[in-house]
Amino acid sequence: MGSDLRRMLLIDAEKCTGCRLCELVCSFRHYKVFNPKRSRITVIRDEEKGVFIPMTCLQCEDPPCMKTCPTHAIYRDENGAIRIDYEKCIGCKLCVMYCPFGGVSIDPVTMKVIKCDLCGGDPECVKYCPKGALQYVRLDEVAVRKRIEGAKKIHERIKVIVGGES
Repeated sequence: MGSDLRRMLLIDAEKCTGCRLCELVCSFRHYKVFNPKRSRITVIRDEEKGVFIPMTCLQCEDPPCMKTCPTHAIYRDENGAIRIDYEKCIGCKLCVMYCPFGGVSIDPVTMKVIKCDLCGGDPECVKYCPKGALQYVRLDEVAVRKRIEGAKKIHERIKVIVGGES
């Protein structure tokens, strides 16, 4: 698949309500249990700002987890997702230490390293997010969507300023 067609999870923390449904569907998809501790996505609450932020593997272009894996168990699949080959993984957990975003974690039941695998290209968390805080979009769409969101925010601010002067 060409890099221009690759996709990524786009996370909009402003839309996240903290329902944690993404955590439940993720754990069910991978383990057939509803257990947020076994999820590959975690919703973090920023107490100071009062917002929820879904955190998961960001599928980095040059992933530190992959670079530090001594057995080359972490690889990029044909769809561009960073995955783990458990036949090669020795459980050293260097990937957990070197991920700057906490996108690699440990399954508390199996004690194996886990990370988002984008559900093979059809992320369950996106399907079930009730507010659309999670979207699976083509890389070339990300900048366009961000510009549109930015323009809407600017427009709303202008309406408040102009409306306030009337």
